[in-house]
Amino acid sequence: MSTSSSHQKRLSRRVESLQNNGGISREGSRVTRKRLVTQNDAYLYALRVAYLAYLLQPRARRTQHVAAPKPVQRASSSINDLMKDFSIIRDNKSTRFPRDFMSKLLERLQNVMMGKEPRAEYKDVAIKRSFSVALNAFIEPKFRKQMEKDRKVEDLVLIFYSKAITELQKGKPPTDDSWKLMADRHVALFVRLISLILKDNDWARERVDLTSRLATLESKLLVHDQDLAPDSSNGTTIEVVVPLSYEVKDMHLVQTVANVFNITYSQAQSDIDQHKSEWNEKEALQDLKTYQALLSTSSRKTLTSDDFDLEEAYELWKKSETPDLSQMMLAIVQSNPELAKTTNVQPRPHHGATSSDPTNSYGDAARQNLGESDGQSYGFDQPVDMGFISPDREKASQIKDEEHPFTFIPPDPRAFYRVVLSQALSHDLRDSSLQPAENDGGGQPVKLLSKQSTELLNEICLRWRLPYVSRAILFLDVVREKFIDDEIQIPTLDQAFMYFKHGIPEGRKDTSHGANLIQDRSKWTLADFALMQQILIALHDNLLRGLYQTALQCYEPKPPSVGPYMAVLDEHIFDDPSCPKTPEDLDAFSKQLYQGLKEQAYSIYKEYLEKNLPEYQDNWEFYHVIELGKAVMALAQKTQKRYRKNPEILGANPLTALVEVALPLYAEDARDIVARILKLAQERNEDVPVEDGFDLYRELVEIRRMHNQALPNVEFGFKIEDQLADFVWRWIRLTDSTILTWVENAFKQDSFEVRASPGEIPSEEQRHSVSVIDIFSSFNQTIDKIVSLNWDNDLHYAKFMTALSKIVGSGVARYCELIEQKFTKEMDRLTPEQEAAASRTRQERWLQLAKDTWSQREKIDPFQFYPESFVKLNNVEFASRQLDKIEQEVNVDACAEVIERNTPPLNVRQRKITNYVFTIKIVEAEDLKACDINGLSDPYVVLGDEYQKRLAKTRIIHGNLNPRWDESVDITTQGPLNLIATVWDWDTLGEHDCVGRTSIKLDPSHFSDFMPREYWLDLDTQGRLLLRVSMEGERDDIQFYFGKTFRTLKRTERDMTRIITDKLSAYINHCLSKRALKTLLNKGISLSSVSSYFNRSRPQPTTAPPTNEEIAEALKPLFTYFDDNFAIMNQTLTSQAMVMVMTRLWKEVLATVESLVVPPLSDKTSQQRPLNQQELDIVFKWLQLLFDFFHAVDEETREANGVPLEVLRSPKYFDIKTLNFFYFEPTDSLIRESERMATATAARSAQNRNRLSAPASLSFGGAGGLMGTPHRKSKSIMLSRNLGTMRKAKEEKRKEAQADPNDDMILRILRMRPEAERYLRDRSRQKERLAAAAAAELIVKQSLLAGGGRMTGNLPRR
Repeated sequence: MSTSSSHQKRLSRRVESLQNNGGISREGSRVTRKRLVTQNDAYLYALRVAYLAYLLQPRARRTQHVAAPKPVQRASSSINDLMKDFSIIRDNKSTRFPRDFMSKLLERLQNVMMGKEPRAEYKDVAIKRSFSVALNAFIEPKFRKQMEKDRKVEDLVLIFYSKAITELQKGKPPTDDSWKLMADRHVALFVRLISLILKDNDWARERVDLTSRLATLESKLLVHDQDLAPDSSNGTTIEVVVPLSYEVKDMHLVQTVANVFNITYSQAQSDIDQHKSEWNEKEALQDLKTYQALLSTSSRKTLTSDDFDLEEAYELWKKSETPDLSQMMLAIVQSNPELAKTTNVQPRPHHGATSSDPTNSYGDAARQNLGESDGQSYGFDQPVDMGFISPDREKASQIKDEEHPFTFIPPDPRAFYRVVLSQALSHDLRDSSLQPAENDGGGQPVKLLSKQSTELLNEICLRWRLPYVSRAILFLDVVREKFIDDEIQIPTLDQAFMYFKHGIPEGRKDTSHGANLIQDRSKWTLADFALMQQILIALHDNLLRGLYQTALQCYEPKPPSVGPYMAVLDEHIFDDPSCPKTPEDLDAFSKQLYQGLKEQAYSIYKEYLEKNLPEYQDNWEFYHVIELGKAVMALAQKTQKRYRKNPEILGANPLTALVEVALPLYAEDARDIVARILKLAQERNEDVPVEDGFDLYRELVEIRRMHNQALPNVEFGFKIEDQLADFVWRWIRLTDSTILTWVENAFKQDSFEVRASPGEIPSEEQRHSVSVIDIFSSFNQTIDKIVSLNWDNDLHYAKFMTALSKIVGSGVARYCELIEQKFTKEMDRLTPEQEAAASRTRQERWLQLAKDTWSQREKIDPFQFYPESFVKLNNVEFASRQLDKIEQEVNVDACAEVIERNTPPLNVRQRKITNYVFTIKIVEAEDLKACDINGLSDPYVVLGDEYQKRLAKTRIIHGNLNPRWDESVDITTQGPLNLIATVWDWDTLGEHDCVGRTSIKLDPSHFSDFMPREYWLDLDTQGRLLLRVSMEGERDDIQFYFGKTFRTLKRTERDMTRIITDKLSAYINHCLSKRALKTLLNKGISLSSVSSYFNRSRPQPTTAPPTNEEIAEALKPLFTYFDDNFAIMNQTLTSQAMVMVMTRLWKEVLATVESLVVPPLSDKTSQQRPLNQQELDIVFKWLQLLFDFFHAVDEETREANGVPLEVLRSPKYFDIKTLNFFYFEPTDSLIRESERMATATAARSAQNRNRLSAPASLSFGGAGGLMGTPHRKSKSIMLSRNLGTMRKAKEEKRKEAQADPNDDMILRILRMRPEAERYLRDRSRQKERLAAAAAAELIVKQSLLAGGGRMTGNLPRR
């Protein structure tokens, strides 16, 4: 359309005028009423066009055998006379061959020479020779460069002719002129090859003049019809033109017309015979001349400027008509050359027969008829330029308005074409056997118009001069009529619009031509624009009516789809600029449709209510409410699924309409029905089954979810959780009453055997027994029961999980208690030897001891473990992993946060608690400092406050550096208390020695969750002390219950592992003792060696060093002992439990090796004698052998099957390995190295003073333990609450120990150097001062951060 506003306004006024007057015709406003076009009139005009196409079609040729040709004489004097036809043509693009032509020509010439050309006429040997010499000339660089510049065909023909006659004259006498006819044939074949190349590469359509003159030249060369492929027999074959039969059976377009109008072929033949004299090429040519004359005079018989909105649009259309008319005339004259002789011509400049104008609608089709057919082009003696034909303007001016001057063009082409199109479309839709027309858009063919009908309509539009846009809009108008009359359905209408937009097939190569004309509406006629508006209005109203009726059926079981209606409206109606409807019209329709959907939803719900609810209230059950909800939900889900991609129908949402009506009604009805059912049950003193309540809740929650999604601002009318929570609590109470029974029954029925068949090696999952599987299966089912409800009240759900966690904790605690009792009983049983020894008298015992000593008996039999004992340890390990999974699935932290957020704060009076009772359990100590001359200590622990007041004292454990007390004491305090724990070494005479001390702050605010905590407190000298602290009272908190349960499992697992390793530690100490070392060096034990062992002051005799085999052989009894025990364990223990036991044993090995090399850390010199180089080498070789043994690398696969490397290479292992660097260093050198390390340690301590905790090696007590205390709901809390956090904390601790070296090993070496006694004492005091300062600073910081005694972060918020 016009880009200016004035043009837009003028177009609107003119279109409105056209709508009011009922349209426009080609005759213009002077015609007041349209002529009614009958089917017979349309048939006759369509028939004459089809017949004319038959007359103008390229003539078919056939071959005919004749006798040997007679000598003939050339009509023209020479080849130069023939080429004069090209010289009279003006040099332009149309007469030159394309730029890429030469490469294609050379390729085809090579194919002819090699025999690859498929056409038969090029198979002759003489022809191949002629083409070969011509190819040699063409490929010369100079000639080819000149040809690519000039691009003249005559130059190629002349060169070929000269080369051909030269080749044909070879070997012929001068009097033999038979070669002349053969030269004509060869040149004709070359010209034909040029035409074929132009056609195959789609160049002929743009060079009509060139192809026409090539056809003329070929005809002249073949004037005598000589066969190009002569037969080897006598005579030749010639091509002759097949004469026209004038029978309908040979007229395919006439047959199409007859089929479309339901006329028999005989009737069509009769009509043609009747009008044959009138329907001829001459009349067709006269029609075109008359039309051209009327066009030039702007007659009403053609389109005028009044038919267009813009004058430039009219001029563009008029300009495009001229070349089309010329091409059509040329086709007629080529078909009948005699017409050229009778044509009145006047010389005028030639303007060419092609047009580059994009609106040239029909020139391409005409050119296709001329130069793109499968047959040969028509030829005549002289080239014909139709530009010389001048219209008869004088005759055109004499034509009156009421006269009809045309033979083939009807009075009203639009009306006639519409009738033909309507008939063709009806016929093609009925006949499914017809082949659809090719889609110019490149997509799949559309079955609207058949290929035959499309060809006919193309020919009609060409002859009737109907513009492309008019043709397309008339097609859409016919489709509109048939759709309204229900002759076609929505899919066909959609196809028709796509057919319209992508371009109706018209035989063009440029597929975008038609689509561009449709898009550019400024080139439309006013009649087309007005008709387009009428089509859109009619379809808009009809589609909305159909859409409304279809949408109201959306709640039916199998409703029809609204998609086709929506697709056509959205893609073809609303987006069209000619659609006059406004957004207000669509809003009104949307409101009307939405109201209709709500009324339909109300009717559907009432039907469901009557169907699913009994008439009498006494018969109501939850089942009826569920069924009613399922019916509503099923309908909503079907509606949602049905309209998932397009939820709205022109702004009306069927799902929203259904939910807005049905769900609030159901919520109110369900609330009243459930209340009535519960009231009746209470009156009858009956309980509604819990499962019925759960089923009802699931259904109601799903309905509420749908309600909230569709109506987010409307509250659901049923408080489901408040009314049905009692069903959950009833189920929890039932579970609580039976949980202990479940555990005890599972324990009693378990034989604690691996779950594998006899003789089968059990897998990892088969190494725990059925009791733990059954118990945790019950726990998971219990939790899943609540989780599966998807309870939509966070506070309720958190309380449910808290209650269930308490139930799970009580069940696990009971199971651990039963397991540990039975395990301890099995492990504490007496061996047969111990039972026999117990029955002996005291004298018999001394006698047996003397015999064992004299016989040098050293063998210690392995402890006979029961497989079921190991299964029990596996069960505990499996229970830990299962509890860890439950803790993650329940989301413990979130539950605790919800309860805390919804719990009202305590008032001031409730928070003022005066007394706190702490239970302190002194569990054990590790790696204590040795204070006695025998390298051991007799430790006990004293607890005191910061004022040195003694609060408690433990029993004494004699001769042990790793004692275990397991003693508890209650301490009452009114506020925070700094508790100091001091480990003393009991001595019979003199003062007791201080082994080490540490401290911990007892703050009630840290224990407000009533959860017990364990603290490993580093002593200020060496070693550490384990305290378990708890405050009396319990808090109903889910974190408390899970933490307590998990620690119960880990404590049970640790105690069971310790019991197992204690059975093996005695033999480790025996095999890695100094006595075993001396035995190896002395190669046997004799009385002298035994005496020398007790006389330590006497120097040892030097002997030859033992070999590596002897060193390894010394450990063979220990390895055998390990293998015997590990074989028993490996049959039953899981890999994780096995590694856990082996890791514990590795620690025992390291501790034994360490005590063999150096004395414990102390500020006094030791009586232990240092090893010599030979002995130290043996010890380190033992250590490496033990390292390899515990790592257990497979010799074939090189895979480790034992303790992981990161565990074997512990800080203690590296400390022992470093002994080799310092062991034999001079004392002064060792002291200097110790001072250097001490300085570095002091520097690190200064850097860490800004932290809340001091380094572990310098901690004086509570620093490490207190800061390790877990807090509720923070990431650092509950470090022992699950397996992941425990592994992470252990790994970080190992890395920190490896990255923080100290001088402890140097000090232990110095203990064996008497000259270092003073330095040891000074260094010990320095370490105590640093540790005391760090601990005091930490206590001050904690007090400042606590703000009056309360530690920050005791109840952190997330």
